[in-house]
Amino acid sequence: MKKTTFFWAFGFWASLALSQVTKVDYNAQLKIIDYWLNAQRDFDKLPGISVAIVQDQDIIFKKGYGYADVANKIPMKPETIGSICSISKLFTSVGVMQLWEKGKLRLDDSLTALLPEYKINQQFSESVPITVRSMLTHSSGITRDIGEGWNGPNFSFITTDELKKTLLNLQTLYPSSTYFQYSNLAMSLLGEIVASKSGTPYKNYVEENILKPMNLGSTHPYLPENYWKTGEMAKGYGGLNRQGERKPLPFFNPNALTPAAGFSSNVIDLAKFASWQLRLLSNSKAELLRPSTLKEMQRIQWTSPDKKITWGLGFYIQFQTSGITTIGHDGSCPGYVSSVMIDPKKKMGVTLLINAAADVYKYSDQIFTILNKEFDEDSTTKQMDFSEYEGRYDVSDWGGEAIIVPVKGKLIVMNVPTNAAGIHMREYKYIKKDVFRLIREDDKTLGEELVFERDEKGTIKNMRSLFFKNNKIN
Repeated sequence: MKKTTFFWAFGFWASLALSQVTKVDYNAQLKIIDYWLNAQRDFDKLPGISVAIVQDQDIIFKKGYGYADVANKIPMKPETIGSICSISKLFTSVGVMQLWEKGKLRLDDSLTALLPEYKINQQFSESVPITVRSMLTHSSGITRDIGEGWNGPNFSFITTDELKKTLLNLQTLYPSSTYFQYSNLAMSLLGEIVASKSGTPYKNYVEENILKPMNLGSTHPYLPENYWKTGEMAKGYGGLNRQGERKPLPFFNPNALTPAAGFSSNVIDLAKFASWQLRLLSNSKAELLRPSTLKEMQRIQWTSPDKKITWGLGFYIQFQTSGITTIGHDGSCPGYVSSVMIDPKKKMGVTLLINAAADVYKYSDQIFTILNKEFDEDSTTKQMDFSEYEGRYDVSDWGGEAIIVPVKGKLIVMNVPTNAAGIHMREYKYIKKDVFRLIREDDKTLGEELVFERDEKGTIKNMRSLFFKNNKIN
């Protein structure tokens, strides 16, 4: 296990260091992403979603869709703040590793040595100690949560003083360093370690040593209730019920769970956080952390026996079926889901915030897949203007809409809704005016025709494919 992990990490970061990542033109992919997000939000009945995409140090895409507050029709913007829930764990992890670099703690220090006043009953006599490392990798054996804060309707979380008292009656769930068990409680205790070893209240430490130096002015180690009331912070909504509706959820204060789930931010700040990681991974100079420390945090430190769960020190490492390796974290709290993920090899980052219970990975994974989609140029038509064919076409009789985007002398067609936008695209080659043919993926021969029809003014009014005729929406 250790040998395999070492060589994976060495090979990954060595190839990253040696590769020359050149600037890629993502304009076509970003246009497709824009169309897909706009449509998918409606079909998934999300109140709002905001997205930012970074290419190394540049934000190349930022946009909001829908509403931050449905009742008051306040639009969702990239600047809109929301709860980022478990992404908070990354800032806590950075704080822990800053103290590790200063020699104020060791990764194999035990919880009892660092926080003797916090008593957890270890019910397994054969267990090794609960350590900083095992808490960062969610293998400590500590239960996921404590208290009943996640239960509505008011979501009342315990305070730090109540946490100490409640721990007295808590037993470990598993022997330490034996199983993966995601734990908000373990990360909350790491926040207490940050406060104890820095001699500074946790929120103050994070503000002064992480958020301000990164220039994350819209990121806070708390949820700003005043912004929630004014609409600067999005209102949260629940999951879809059988009537296709989402109920609004109340404001909540995470209290003792702040180091694990209590931060607020927007996708622009999260994009800056992603760029900081990409910058540090490519440099030899320290910036809040040493580059080698961040690489160690993003190296596999824990993996499940079936290799389906791979975790670093605070970071989630995801091997996607498309072959992309992304690193980061997601968040899920009452009324909000979020994600910040980077592709270190291509120096790309994707950040999302949705103000409703939803599958955030469906969105981030598909954005990465679309970004990695390569389109060959048709040199015979690259000077031709196909913009009049672009837009949305009604195919609701067969399930939604068809989106058409001109890309490099061809037409890209994608039906929505789709949870596999990155692979459900079809390319059509220009034959003659208003006639295109499908480029088959197997041998690049041409398949069915796509024919556009015009009204008496010469404006595109519909498209026809095989036996289906579909009106243009816009």
